[in-house]
Amino acid sequence: MLIFVHAAGALPRRENHAIHKEIEALEQEWRQAIVDNNVKVMDGLLADDYIGITSNGTIETKAQVLAQRRAGTVRITALNINDMHVRVYSDTAVVTSRADLTGSNGASDISGEYRYTRVYNRRFGKWKIVSFEASRMHDATGKPEKR
Repeated sequence: MLIFVHAAGALPRRENHAIHKEIEALEQEWRQAIVDNNVKVMDGLLADDYIGITSNGTIETKAQVLAQRRAGTVRITALNINDMHVRVYSDTAVVTSRADLTGSNGASDISGEYRYTRVYNRRFGKWKIVSFEASRMHDATGKPEKR
């Protein structure tokens, strides 16, 4: 009985590995779309019911994210992702990572180090980003880390 329960809840190792690679590739596709300000690619990757929480606590919908990008309000000129971890739960994948970015939001410099969580959900055979939350990393004094 225990063997049946365990086997039913787990993905075969090859399938799980393939999903991890697919999600990692989507993260790189998202990263490149951010740097290139490619709104069309961003639109395709975000779910219609997407909700994001920025590092300052602002909640953003898909429409708001895309509008900011079209207007040039948020501009990321460099984005390096490292320390990425992908966890898969059936049709949901959770990515945690560290991002080192250079960019601006309006007149504000948002360059620095961040940790983030991005959640993907597989819908009709395609992975879509449904949620995102970022936190700015701080040094021991509580000041934001800069590169």
